[in-house]
Amino acid sequence: MIACLGWGSLIWDPRELPIRRKWFEDGPLVPVEFSRQSRDGRLTLVVFKNATPIRVLWALMSESDLDWAQDALGKREGIPQKRRKDLIGTWSVNQTSPHSILGLSEWAGCRGITGVVWTALEPCFNNENRTPSADEVVTYLCKLEGPTRNLAERYIRCTPRQVDTPYRRRIEASLGWTPWDC
Repeated sequence: MIACLGWGSLIWDPRELPIRRKWFEDGPLVPVEFSRQSRDGRLTLVVFKNATPIRVLWALMSESDLDWAQDALGKREGIPQKRRKDLIGTWSVNQTSPHSILGLSEWAGCRGITGVVWTALEPCFNNENRTPSADEVVTYLCKLEGPTRNLAERYIRCTPRQVDTPYRRRIEASLGWTPWDC
């Protein structure tokens, strides 16, 4: 069985991602934070080693081939074919846990999962490969207007409640963007 890990829009907007039925809330601990400025102006969640690990969600993929799952997640994320091996993380039963997801092997083994895929984009802010501070995030979001602000707010509010990161708490306190059930 192949699992897909999720913490952001994959959960409420899977589109054509071929998962079985639903997302489970007992995923592994993964260090994620709102630290990637996307092309449409949203601040999205990405994995980075200095973030506080949180319990992510997971779903079973509808097929049991790891390469197929990596490609399917890459399509959903809009990642070009030539970059999917770099930007979609994978783990299989014969590997040790990746540094970014400690204990993945044990977590998967307890569930009979033989492979895992996840989005492995890196932090990026103001067109620089860097992680913004919480102050920079709040300042950036405060300056957004119109449809861009609406997209950014929806992404943050629709993120599952269990994805309770330090930046999210700061955004909630500063902007009042508490979670929605999307």
